[in-house]
Amino acid sequence: MAFLSGAANNNGININYYDSVGSGQSLAPVLICPGLSETAEEYLDLLEYLLPRRGVVLSFRGRGKSDTPLEGYDLQDHITDIGRVIQHAGLTKYHLLGNSRGASYALKFAQEREQANHVLSLTLIDYPPEHRQMPPGWAEDYINNYLIPFDRLGNIRAEAVWGIQRDSAQIALDHKMKLPALVIRGLLEGSLISDHDLNKYKEIFRNLTVHEFANSGHNIRTSEKEQLEKSIADFLSSSEKGG
Repeated sequence: MAFLSGAANNNGININYYDSVGSGQSLAPVLICPGLSETAEEYLDLLEYLLPRRGVVLSFRGRGKSDTPLEGYDLQDHITDIGRVIQHAGLTKYHLLGNSRGASYALKFAQEREQANHVLSLTLIDYPPEHRQMPPGWAEDYINNYLIPFDRLGNIRAEAVWGIQRDSAQIALDHKMKLPALVIRGLLEGSLISDHDLNKYKEIFRNLTVHEFANSGHNIRTSEKEQLEKSIADFLSSSEKGG
């Protein structure tokens, strides 16, 4: 299936995104924030699964077909990428979904804009309620022991990895929120949401749904893809019905 491809200009940085457009006009669209080294292209199958609901997915700066600036990789910079894509795609009220590190971007974006009532729900996949500062040596290790061996330097450029290493700061995202949220975590080794993190989420959200995947660690999108997609679709539908 062909999707509309667009580019939102964020102060001279082009942020690439795909839009399924969709035909379900009564269904609110969903905006997807990929994980650290993921691109929009890796979520086109999810956009198709969610049809007729409209879906929009972006590649953050330094990823996929988006531009790669030499600086500007802190939490706020990524949040502005989300805002410019929302504006360019003409979204008014929408659901937000974030996977892995993309969950921290989606969560902070929603917290800053909760009073405007534009975000209808949050789906956060296997990431604690925080923006993590990368430790010394992380960038070199990530490039040499993950991106190069798994041929993912086309997904995220080295400049972006070093920029995240340089600019990232540890920030707790514990602002209490009223909107409905779905927190998804794996139960096997490798999951990034501990029991302590889950309790933090329960304190943050009044209206929280938790889905746990017994056969997954962190990469639920690979290990239990069909179940994950159904979980997302069911939550989006139920949140619109107030259930």
